Amino acid sequence: MADKRDYYEVLGVAKTATADEIKSAYRKLAMKYHPDRNPGDKAAEEKFKEAAEAYDVLHDPEKRQRYDQFGHQAFDGGAGGGYGAGGMSMDDIFSMFGDLFGGRGGGGGFGGFEDFFGGGSRSRRGADPNAPVRGDDMTFRLDVDFDEALFGSTRTIDITLPEQCDACRGTGAENGSKRTTCKTCGGRGVVIGGSGFFQVRQTCPTCGGEGSVIEKPCRKCRGTGHVTKKREISLKIPAGIDNGSRLRLAGKGGGGLRGGENGDLYVHIGVRESDIFDRDGLDLGVDIPVSPVLAALGGTVDVPTPQGTAQLTLPAGTPNCKVFRLRGKGVPSLRGGSAGDLHARIVFEVPANLDRKQRAALEEFQKMSTPKNFPEAQSLANKTRIFFAHRDKLRQGD
Repeated sequence: MADKRDYYEVLGVAKTATADEIKSAYRKLAMKYHPDRNPGDKAAEEKFKEAAEAYDVLHDPEKRQRYDQFGHQAFDGGAGGGYGAGGMSMDDIFSMFGDLFGGRGGGGGFGGFEDFFGGGSRSRRGADPNAPVRGDDMTFRLDVDFDEALFGSTRTIDITLPEQCDACRGTGAENGSKRTTCKTCGGRGVVIGGSGFFQVRQTCPTCGGEGSVIEKPCRKCRGTGHVTKKREISLKIPAGIDNGSRLRLAGKGGGGLRGGENGDLYVHIGVRESDIFDRDGLDLGVDIPVSPVLAALGGTVDVPTPQGTAQLTLPAGTPNCKVFRLRGKGVPSLRGGSAGDLHARIVFEVPANLDRKQRAALEEFQKMSTPKNFPEAQSLANKTRIFFAHRDKLRQGD
């Protein structure tokens, strides 16, 4: 992590940059260092990858928030998916360009970043129109209570996803029909206009960017190869999961085409706040209201923890806002390590609804009290006298 540059520095934007400013900065760098413009230049390729990695984090609000809070450590190991060397493939990088240039193979305009630059390695040229195609990765947001995130649970989620059409087996073609290479674009999915470096590649009007056409479309899926179905998916929520975490369910995403494997389903977890605890990583915090009398005399108080109620012994003279740490009483570790700690903060509660005897007792205590019983108040009074004396001395010098 020590050698990795700050993502804002990589893109050349301020930490307060808007989403549009981040996108614009990334687009300029991507165009400058794209491999097609710098063939054989390893340095340019590394800058291209570095910019893509920075954009992947900063354009996503959740990732950006985690990065702003924890830096590169937010994505270290299993915390958020590996980045850096080997973390992003060129396929991962190119898959982001639809956000910048209008997506691949859809609705006219540029067919994708690789089409804009003439990226022959990723074009459809020569592709088998009947080859299997992997399904799309899908996302789903699930909000859970704090307790559920703390202790874990098993949930069943209802979701509607595209599945391979069983009538045509994902080919999009009626029985006896098949896909053939599009004659208009020669299977590339785009038609080329202009000349020179900035060739305009537009989505093929005949095949809609697919690179192939169907002789007779399937009546059930209307040639798409997909039908939508409702699914019930069982999801195990591990104990200790935090807000903003992402769970991957392999093969539970969109259905493939022509026998291709399903994509993955990514479940983004939102955790509601607790009525009792505050959370910081694996540590928990809780406020414990106590009587000032108990704090003065010393005694025991009950402290709620995830494992049950624990007794905490207060020494005589415990001050307000004193924090006691209960080791191992925090959040369980997702990686199987030690649980976090619980930090119990003592908060004085002023007595309310006093009866006559209680009030009389407090008034008697007040009469019997001396400054030495309240050393902090006495210290403030002494410091205040010194402050005013210094002030008066300075005024006499004017």
